[in-house]
Amino acid sequence: MMRRVIWIVILLAVAALAQASPSDDVLAHGARDGDAPAWAIAVGTPAGWTRDCCTYAQAIGVSAVLYQGEWTGKPQRVMVLNVWPRKLPSLAAELQTDRKRYLELDAAGKTSSFAVRHPDMPCEASVYEGSDHVDDVLVFCEPDKASGIRLSWSMSFNDNDPARRTLLDAFMRVVMASRYQRYAAPPAHAG
Repeated sequence: MMRRVIWIVILLAVAALAQASPSDDVLAHGARDGDAPAWAIAVGTPAGWTRDCCTYAQAIGVSAVLYQGEWTGKPQRVMVLNVWPRKLPSLAAELQTDRKRYLELDAAGKTSSFAVRHPDMPCEASVYEGSDHVDDVLVFCEPDKASGIRLSWSMSFNDNDPARRTLLDAFMRVVMASRYQRYAAPPAHAG
């Protein structure tokens, strides 16, 4: 219980400090899918982090990853962006489905959730405390209804990670600075 309270206090404090980035850096984009138009997610990269949409991200089946140092293939300390066409009726349904799936895999795990006040889109966060001593923070967001998509940012930590606060601060800055855009491929260069 105490670990859950600490998680929530840290994440709320970090979310309050996070500010949107003025950068228009497209991190990931996707093609039209059914009723969902082509999309792009833009966000600046924190100093010292590496952006990847096309090598490691594709290998693990996600839209993009941000990581520090060398790629290890381990989920801890990696920011993961997932984008998918909206299928469930609400953001709350996404959280409920994800929480149910998590508890099916780890019946001894604990979950909690809280709202994130993103400046451009509704977002909800979940904190998962695993019986394996690996904790996860996951933020689901929903751009406007016309986008036809939902997205999530997630990050895993060993529950005793001494850099947790610094990592959470960077994570929430990325979440809060993420911006949805309709995607238009850049013009091809002649020549």
